[in-house]
Amino acid sequence: MDQEEGSTTVDNIVTQFNTYEDFLDSQITTLDLYYLEDEGLARQLVELGYRGTGEVVKREDFEARKAAIEIARLAERTQKKTLTSAGKDLHDNFLKALAVREEDNRSGISVIFIRDRNSHGQEVSGYIDYAHRLKIEDFEVYFSGKKRLLPRPTDMSFYNWDSHVAVWNSTPNYQVIADNPEGLLFKYKRDRKILNVDPKAQPGDNSTRTPIQTELYIQAVIFDHVSRRKT
Repeated sequence: MDQEEGSTTVDNIVTQFNTYEDFLDSQITTLDLYYLEDEGLARQLVELGYRGTGEVVKREDFEARKAAIEIARLAERTQKKTLTSAGKDLHDNFLKALAVREEDNRSGISVIFIRDRNSHGQEVSGYIDYAHRLKIEDFEVYFSGKKRLLPRPTDMSFYNWDSHVAVWNSTPNYQVIADNPEGLLFKYKRDRKILNVDPKAQPGDNSTRTPIQTELYIQAVIFDHVSRRKT
């Protein structure tokens, strides 16, 4: 059994049993107890690998993985409770749309298109991987109205209409396909589905295109993708 299979086995056992003793008991047969006449001895033999009907899992491996899973569960719960948009008095439709999608985008689904003028008065536009930006910066400043979310040269795409600078970047969630003759495409890495951002075309399988009526930008559109791939 290789390391990956071993980790999967331990994960399955840890998920199934609350304690290491529960796991040991599951490996003891009625016949074992009949001959040994001692449950504690039977558990020791299973732990050492001399008895049992399944995989041998060390106590320290079981308890370490159990603790890691609990830490991850608590972290996920804390993250859900501490959404940046929580408790904010949001008036603009764009910010409301971001807030509705914030929790889902902790795992990556939405692409935001924005067209507006930057602080220099230059018209810029671009596509933003919402989940990626959530991970690398604090959206408190956007939901509180201190700053406006704008595309950057480090986003999935960025275009400055005054200087004609065009940049494309793949992200952890999306691969950029910039050489498509019919226009820019994004491939969602988890299920490899194509997102077509051309307003005259269908956005693609399991994807939707939602124009947002907003006072903050010249134009704002949110593309939502639902991954069907099993994980």
